[in-house]
Amino acid sequence: MKAPRFWDFGQRSLCGTLLSPFGFLYNLATHARAHQDPQWSAPIPVICIGNLTMGGAGKTPTALAVVQYLIAQGCTPFFLSRGYGGQLSGPVMVTDQTSHEVGDEPLLLAQYAPVCVSHDRVAGAKLCVAQGANVIVMDDGYQNPHLKKDLSLIVVDGGYGHGNEKVFPAGPLRETLESGLARADAVVLIGDDATGALDRISSVRKGLPILKASIHVQERSDIQDDTFVAFAGIARPQKFFDTLAALGGKMVATKSYPDHYAYRSTDIEELQTLAKAHQAKLITTEKDAVRLPAFVRANVDTLKITLVFEGEDVLKPVLFPVLKK
Repeated sequence: MKAPRFWDFGQRSLCGTLLSPFGFLYNLATHARAHQDPQWSAPIPVICIGNLTMGGAGKTPTALAVVQYLIAQGCTPFFLSRGYGGQLSGPVMVTDQTSHEVGDEPLLLAQYAPVCVSHDRVAGAKLCVAQGANVIVMDDGYQNPHLKKDLSLIVVDGGYGHGNEKVFPAGPLRETLESGLARADAVVLIGDDATGALDRISSVRKGLPILKASIHVQERSDIQDDTFVAFAGIARPQKFFDTLAALGGKMVATKSYPDHYAYRSTDIEELQTLAKAHQAKLITTEKDAVRLPAFVRANVDTLKITLVFEGEDVLKPVLFPVLKK
């Protein structure tokens, strides 16, 4: 789903106002569900990487950064994912499946650590424990109450913030800031705070730890030498196009698709024809690449990104207390 413009920060629209009563009801339902008693407490730490808005905020790169930190500390972390967009309900460990089976994010995560896909988070956590995990990192699932969380990190995209701060469908929030921040243990702000989100967070939950981070793009000296047709099926494709432009990449065309989009053969043929007409290369995100057939992926360039936390060892005071479990 593509987010409507009236969801954006600073937007005051009739649509948002008219939909606000539905947002009130949606928040009641989310709040009631999120505050249910958990069904199971794992014998190992469970760390949840979530957010309060619909769509992407940077949860997956944050989860990757946390897992890489845990591995460096000698831990054996497993990812636990719902596998959004995949057909398998699980629980199943990711091995050689396709994105149609387990979703795109699990395939990306599996390049760094074992991944369990399960619609039932409790069943998935039990499989992680049985397979030898000593810490579980949930990629999303903040509003899911069934598995007890020992630590919850809320990710905020500094460029987008909380949008118009209305609850779906009037805005992008899954629940009100008051409701969502009450369960958080820390906030991860990615990029510059362009919307004043930190001030709002502080006014709602004073003293909540804030970890600042930024997205780093792999250095590519060859980018400026090529011409590209860029495409992306993520929450905010323009971010990818802007990043490519900032690196000096010349784009003769761009194509945007919905988040988690399942590329069809006709889409691929259209992109290949467009690239051939402009004598250009195809380029996309790592997340999009795993949704392409292997024979197509081999001829599509990608930009590799990593999340880097600001400050020395800022994760230690947040993570170490729960690792003692």
